[in-house]
Amino acid sequence: MPKLWTTTVEEHRRTVHTAILDTTAALVAEHGLTVTMSQIAQRTGIGRATLYKYFPDVESILAAWHERQITTHLDELAAVAPADDPGERLRTMLTTYAHLSSGAAPHSPGDGAALARALHHAAHMTPARQRLHDLVTQVIAAAVEAGGARSDVPATELATYCLHALGAAAGSDSPAARDRLVEVTLSGLRPR
Repeated sequence: MPKLWTTTVEEHRRTVHTAILDTTAALVAEHGLTVTMSQIAQRTGIGRATLYKYFPDVESILAAWHERQITTHLDELAAVAPADDPGERLRTMLTTYAHLSSGAAPHSPGDGAALARALHHAAHMTPARQRLHDLVTQVIAAAVEAGGARSDVPATELATYCLHALGAAAGSDSPAARDRLVEVTLSGLRPR
């Protein structure tokens, strides 16, 4: 059993919360969606009553885990090296997005695709999708202003195009295939 107590109550709560999320993701990867609250509590090293103080069910734990993953990915995209060349920053952001998209859900035996679909359509995704669209729009707008992207289509529409085009990367296990999709997407952004 892991030792979860830390120096303050707030730190302890964060530690337990993180341990619950990590444990659930690991159990789902091992066993699929048949994971129970009892298994999660036991593997985390806490009592079931304590677990229920944090989450009402496995689905809410998975949603919280997914939200944490998506937030981390969005923070990575926002921190993409601010290249002096807006075109290069756009390439880097789209490449990073394509590669992050391919590993956003826990890999679970048999029902990983169903889990990914459910998590990506959950309520917590609405603000995340908007933040992603805004990030891509801003980078495209900077590339347009620098003459590195087409200006005949609004940046918001180009961002939608990029995100939909790179949605195909989520189903690819090949980094080379994802890179090719990025190149095809970028070719649609080139100035006329």
